[in-house]
Amino acid sequence: MSLIATLGAIEIGLVFALVALGVYITFRVLDFPDLTVDGTLPLGAAVAAAMIAGGVNPVFATLAAIVAGCLAGTVTAWLNIRFAILHLLAGILTMSALFSINLRVMGVPNIPLMNRPTVIDFFTWLNPFIAILGLPARPTLRVLALLIIVTVIAALLARFLKTEFGLAMRATGANPRMARAQGIRTDMYIYVGVALSNGLVALAGALFAQTAGFADVSIGTGTIIAGLAAVILGETIFRSRSIVVAVFSCLIGAIAYRLAIALALNAGWLGLRASDLNLVTAVLVGIALMLPGVANPLRGLFKRSAP
Repeated sequence: MSLIATLGAIEIGLVFALVALGVYITFRVLDFPDLTVDGTLPLGAAVAAAMIAGGVNPVFATLAAIVAGCLAGTVTAWLNIRFAILHLLAGILTMSALFSINLRVMGVPNIPLMNRPTVIDFFTWLNPFIAILGLPARPTLRVLALLIIVTVIAALLARFLKTEFGLAMRATGANPRMARAQGIRTDMYIYVGVALSNGLVALAGALFAQTAGFADVSIGTGTIIAGLAAVILGETIFRSRSIVVAVFSCLIGAIAYRLAIALALNAGWLGLRASDLNLVTAVLVGIALMLPGVANPLRGLFKRSAP
């Protein structure tokens, strides 16, 4: 696989690391299966791209995308809590509505952002270091800028989940009945958690639009699958109960997942094409889901064979 293709896979992996962090909050912390993310990823891209194309500062456009994602997550939580609609159905309803909203925001199905200012431009101070390394300038700059952004957000999220508020949120997902018995207002923590999750996914969409150079209304397809695969793959690689390790394993899992897809598509002996992306994705997700179950019998075998 070429250097450019490797950098491209890492770049997409870093963007989807934010999706994995959002999915981790809902699926692992809150035990709230949320399908809204398939709509909030293009929502973040749509808001950011429409504002940047309109001349708004990319930082403000990115912040607006995060707010839009948080609002979408709040709607899903509201449907679930206020009207007792099943998590999955509430997420599907919001996701379906977001498709039309995204088209309204964009005005057209696709907004190009070529030669527009982006948040990546604020990291051009890294260019001298990239020149010393002799790596391709623009792809490497995007990777390093995303690495800085994602690492800072992952560290903040890990710190947040260790605060008193974060512990109450984790208790809400682990055992809501006991949490309520302890005086924890579980509804509030679900609202905050689902909103935060979708805010992170919308941020991923905003960064995707700015690094890829376009926003398209269809980019959200399969977002939840990619996020889940990254979370499961990360947990398989780093089996730890530490919340810090768990958060950063999402980052590693997302990059490993994208590199595995790129390797499969670039392996000439496999004869795969770009049109086989969904097939490769399904196989990799299946393997990621099977890995934890496969490891346990082997571990038991080794224990039985020990003297």
